[in-house]
Amino acid sequence: MNSRSKTKLTSSEKRILTAYNRDEFKSIQSPEQLENVRSAARATTLKDQRINIRMSSDDLDDIREIAREEGLPYQSLIASILHKYVTGRLIERKRDRKTLKRAR
Repeated sequence: MNSRSKTKLTSSEKRILTAYNRDEFKSIQSPEQLENVRSAARATTLKDQRINIRMSSDDLDDIREIAREEGLPYQSLIASILHKYVTGRLIERKRDRKTLKRAR
């Protein structure tokens, strides 16, 4: 049985597979380049500071509900939101707070 024929790929995945099959990806050649990439990855995931913030109970309840929907701890959701904000990658999306409150 050919498992490849049963795999459904998105258009993005198909483009990546085509590029891979054409050898369009290049591996990191030098140890210096590899260390730069590793350093950037460590810096992105490093969580070495703690903060305390005050927020409304309603906002915290909503954040906890969203985190439950996403399947992650609410502190991780808050950290992710803050990281996306400071790196300019936060995309504003309107949420219906009434829907969140009904889900509780």
